[in-house]
Amino acid sequence: MGDHNNSGEAWMGIGARVLAVAEGWVGTPYRHQASEKGVGADCLGLIRGIWRELYGQEPEAVPPYGADWAERSGEERLLAAAARHFQGVAGLAEADAGDVLVFRFRPQHAAKHLGILLEGGQFLHAYEQAAVIRSALVPSWQRRVVGVFRFPEM
Repeated sequence: MGDHNNSGEAWMGIGARVLAVAEGWVGTPYRHQASEKGVGADCLGLIRGIWRELYGQEPEAVPPYGADWAERSGEERLLAAAARHFQGVAGLAEADAGDVLVFRFRPQHAAKHLGILLEGGQFLHAYEQAAVIRSALVPSWQRRVVGVFRFPEM
């Protein structure tokens, strides 16, 4: 499976590979339900696109979803999908750069935002009405982290 990666990345661990791929998404405009580097992505689309670049195809089809799906359904779809396809990490204190962060904005609603942990106290995410950007993982973001997951080794 590793043969389709850039030859210089053969020695890299999964976190370094995720970071190398994720960097190419910076500046991609925010587009709800999109997942195409340079064209458009939402937070799920960013993770889906990184997955495709690493492994070739997505592990499952994503059904259409409205902007208010988490408030309306109450189902923990992001956490459940992350648990199916990624390795769980005990928490933010155990997280490494390249890990996926799952955020819950309101206690009574399902988790609905994703990002990639970067070095230096930052994370990468598709920010609504903006683009794929780096943001500081300040305490207000840290409090919202409800799951940390690692991409599977290649």
